Amino acid sequence: MGAPTPPLVRAVDLRVSKRLLWVGPAAYPLENIARVFTFVLRPRRKEALMLFSKRVALTLALAVGLTVLILLVDGVSSLGRGESSGGPFITLAWLGTVGALIFYLVELMQVLSARPHFVLAVETSGPSTAMVTSHDPNHLIELVGRIAYAIDHPEAEFTVRVEGISASPQIYHFGDNVNMYGGSGNVGIANS
Repeated sequence: MGAPTPPLVRAVDLRVSKRLLWVGPAAYPLENIARVFTFVLRPRRKEALMLFSKRVALTLALAVGLTVLILLVDGVSSLGRGESSGGPFITLAWLGTVGALIFYLVELMQVLSARPHFVLAVETSGPSTAMVTSHDPNHLIELVGRIAYAIDHPEAEFTVRVEGISASPQIYHFGDNVNMYGGSGNVGIANS
């Protein structure tokens, strides 16, 4: 098995210029920024283990079911002849099962071996979000203040070199978990 795929981290310029926040080649108007914050981007280990368990159980159940079905059909069709022809189909079903289990294991190992990242996230009033990371968490905390200052001060401009990060949502938690109870008057956010 190959090494797990880490999140794609590359050096990018984070720049504020002419009321635009540039993160690499992407531009975000400062007036559309809803929130700038830092957090630890953690792998979804619990969810990965649960998904792996479900997939293994379903795949094994399907393989056993196919084996039983093939044996039943083969037994009925060869009743008078005494010869069996279901062996290759059973082999094919179990080879597919082994292939699927290997695929599931590789996906699980990618999540289990992924490391957490301290990131700065920029959320806009729309669905867009930009994330950058740095080896120095204090640098990202300082950048939150500089971006917030630039939002309130149109003349502010700066450029810094950070690491851009592109992480799969299947591997990492991102954003708030919102639990809503009831259908009206929902005003809170529960962070987990």
